[in-house]
Amino acid sequence: MENKYEVSFELILNAGNSKSKSLMAIECAREFDFQEAEKLVNEAAVDLKAAHKSQTDMIQGEARGESQEINVILIHAQDHLTTAMIMLEQAKEFINVYKIIKEIKERM
Repeated sequence: MENKYEVSFELILNAGNSKSKSLMAIECAREFDFQEAEKLVNEAAVDLKAAHKSQTDMIQGEARGESQEINVILIHAQDHLTTAMIMLEQAKEFINVYKIIKEIKERM
């Protein structure tokens, strides 16, 4: 079993990367650079999947009887994962909204 902190920091790293890429995707969409925005959303999804795998591994270990020590770092890691999940969905929505805005501007 990995060091209890390694899994938490792995979660923080991957979830943080995902969140950052989602935010960058929103910035690209704001500039109507939808190709780059979509690329970043796809990369964010890959990072989020890696973070989610870390969480799933912990859950499966717990189901096998491997107790997980709950500590502040793990709680912080879970917060990062939740935030990254929400941010990815928001980035997708912002991209759609900026596409609509661009269409409206082009019609004017």
